[in-house]
Amino acid sequence: MKALSTLAAALFVFAAAQTQAQGWAEEQRDWGVAPSSALRRAPYSAPTPTTIPGARTVRTAELGELTRRSDAPLLVDVASGEGHTTLAGALWWPGAGRGSSFIDLVQGEIATRLQQLSGGRKDRPIAFFCVNSRCWLSYNAGLRAVALGYTRVLWYRGGVEAWRAAGLPLGRAREPWTGAGALPAER
Repeated sequence: MKALSTLAAALFVFAAAQTQAQGWAEEQRDWGVAPSSALRRAPYSAPTPTTIPGARTVRTAELGELTRRSDAPLLVDVASGEGHTTLAGALWWPGAGRGSSFIDLVQGEIATRLQQLSGGRKDRPIAFFCVNSRCWLSYNAGLRAVALGYTRVLWYRGGVEAWRAAGLPLGRAREPWTGAGALPAER
């Protein structure tokens, strides 16, 4: 019996180490995808790089800490689809990660809305996220913000799946943010 509990303890330690190495919901998994400064076109659901040019990749634990600070980042969910579960307090901005270039209509909309969200402060921290580490929409949105000169862009690669796996507060995204006002997700 003691050997079984020792084995169970060893398996628990191994599983915890694996979670730590991979992060929550594979947020640290490296699929060998090289970072790119170019926007990814469809399909948007595919393995992503571990870093993003001009921005900083954050893990779940770090983003959780950042959300508790006085200069907490704006949380921007760019996932597509209907209303869904998201990080508590996040704005749902579907479409922000789509488009084909940094001179398209989407970029113009991003410029206008980020100006509104940040109050014109290009040093305002903004964290973009999507469903999980296999979603390019948040990567693209981060690249768009960097191209506009925002200096504290965060890419939360693990997204909603990692946040949920860590047991952190979730909300419900019901209506997309239209830019007419800040509509945080329902808590």
